[in-house]
Amino acid sequence: MSPEQQPRYPGPLPLAEALTALNLAEASDAAFTRDGPRADVEYRDLGLAAATNGKIGAKHIRAIAPFSRETGWHWHDMTGHFVFVLKGWLTFRFAGVVEPVTVRAGGCLSQPAGVAHNVVGRADDLEIIEINMPASYGTVEVAGPDGGGHGS
Repeated sequence: MSPEQQPRYPGPLPLAEALTALNLAEASDAAFTRDGPRADVEYRDLGLAAATNGKIGAKHIRAIAPFSRETGWHWHDMTGHFVFVLKGWLTFRFAGVVEPVTVRAGGCLSQPAGVAHNVVGRADDLEIIEINMPASYGTVEVAGPDGGGHGS
């Protein structure tokens, strides 16, 4: 076994000593709610925050109304941010990147954690899985690269 393949801890572990909890999120288990930051989408918690003691969060997010305006420039206080598009498409602008970045169904985006971005478009039938590290984080609005804020 090569050094890269060596286990990082002695194992296997008994279930009671597992590093994460056993968690199965069935499609029928958790209802979608509208208690998130955007009024045009709804959210379903996939249980990873509870399973990882807050280290990782995951939500199934789907559009419930047409996209009416950009999110505005903001950044998230997190160490990892990943978006997997199940249906539709999503377009971002990132500070330091000239061209918009579009993620389509089947695509996965690793958003650069901590970098300012603006969601500038999305499909009306958008569905995504969003994974965040840690599960709880802050969002800070900022001026865009051109000096503008919301909608710039």
